[in-house]
Amino acid sequence: MNIAEWLAASARLVPAAPALLGGTKVEADYATFARRAAAIAANLAAQGLAPGDRVALFLFNSTDYLECLYGIWWAGAVAIPINAKLHAREAAWICSNAQAKLAFVDAETAPLLEAARADLPAGLPLITVGSAAYTALRQSLSSAPPVAREIDDLAWLFYTSGTTGRPKGVMLSNGNLLSASLCYLADVDEVHPADAALYAAPMSHGAGLYNFIHVRMGCRHVVPPSGGFDADEVLTLARELTSVSMFAAPTMVKRLVAAARSRGETGEGIKTVVYGGGPMYLEDIKEAMAVMGQRFVQIYGQGESPMTITALSRAHHADVDHPRHLDRLRSVGTAHSAVCVRITGTDGAVLPPDAVGEIEVKGPPVMLGYWNNPKATAETLVNGWLRTGDVGRLDADGFLTLSDRSKDVIISGGTNIYPREVEEVLLAHPSVAEVSVIGVPDPEWGENVVAYLVLAPGATLDIAALDAHCLANIARFKRPKSYVALAELPKNNYGKVLKTTLRELAARPG
Repeated sequence: MNIAEWLAASARLVPAAPALLGGTKVEADYATFARRAAAIAANLAAQGLAPGDRVALFLFNSTDYLECLYGIWWAGAVAIPINAKLHAREAAWICSNAQAKLAFVDAETAPLLEAARADLPAGLPLITVGSAAYTALRQSLSSAPPVAREIDDLAWLFYTSGTTGRPKGVMLSNGNLLSASLCYLADVDEVHPADAALYAAPMSHGAGLYNFIHVRMGCRHVVPPSGGFDADEVLTLARELTSVSMFAAPTMVKRLVAAARSRGETGEGIKTVVYGGGPMYLEDIKEAMAVMGQRFVQIYGQGESPMTITALSRAHHADVDHPRHLDRLRSVGTAHSAVCVRITGTDGAVLPPDAVGEIEVKGPPVMLGYWNNPKATAETLVNGWLRTGDVGRLDADGFLTLSDRSKDVIISGGTNIYPREVEEVLLAHPSVAEVSVIGVPDPEWGENVVAYLVLAPGATLDIAALDAHCLANIARFKRPKSYVALAELPKNNYGKVLKTTLRELAARPG
């Protein structure tokens, strides 16, 4: 099964339905979208691209992005979406590691990748979207259907963010993508042809993975004119487009909520905001619902099980009368329909409800393995179970609550301290806008707790007040030994806080 068959089906069933939109302007209907993808596939095949070959996409969000993706899959090849905000040498390394046969670029990334040509595979062709060559590539007439592929054939090669060394290539098959997409319908949200998928987060990552089910349902695919995330732009577009669904990192949700509040709006036109990719703190989601209502669904996943470990449904967000409502809001929900989730101890034994341990997941969405990395594959996939490296607990009702990455757990005086618990408490203090907690080496205790803070506008760092707040809410041994105010927290291109950078900052003399 070739995932491009979903586009071919929609083109047959709803050929005149609007498919690709730049803002509110329709740039292609489904017949045109499919015709362009087929033309790209035919021309690439004529240039020697074979099924299974890898093709990189190093470009910012655009409607061309989806045309390129489906052209690659139509040809039976493998897409390598690369975050356009990566350094060109990082992108070049990915192209080389994946042995890419060509790369799609845009006006911004083309000169950068060209400058890093020494790190690229020899003679790698770069095709710039919007150029005359690209226009010619998608204009030939081809009636060929998508190349036949098997369910376990590689389709998407996703490179991890690489915050701790070189990124690894996560191999996702047609079957992985299909099962993950059907989980959206079962566990995240209904999808109707009148819906619009808005791509404000990078299409190289989670936002892009939600394209499949929206293609299959014949929905609109909207790229904002800015090409990225601007809270005011999103709110304005949603009013005009209506029935908008989008994926957003928690930091994006905070900005969207702040903009809605300042405009006196509630997010009219936004059907669903699926949030994930980082910790959503209790105070933040409570405020989001207070301002924008019940528009939110949370998902927890990894590239290795794309968007499909657990989900906290809209209904669970709204169930304020449940006696454990706040506990459930702190969680990341229950297992997606296609997977099983369990918690294991350091010895690999399965732990009982409410015990804290490593989160493992098994099911059809879980990756094939890591590209050309059998050692990492063997360490991560054990008897079919994906060892996520995340720490959490499952309650008796199946709700999963994250603690932290296993590498982020602080061990002080022989006792485990989970940074997220401390962060949740500090975020409830009115002077704290953002926080990240790490452990720093201590000769007596092993590690001490340090909190890095971004203060709320107009607030000053009042250590005594923060100490008192912590002591009123958590055990004394979990209280930070020191607080450091920063103008902003270091984050990667997906908005995740880089605790490795904070550790480096803490290690600097003075």
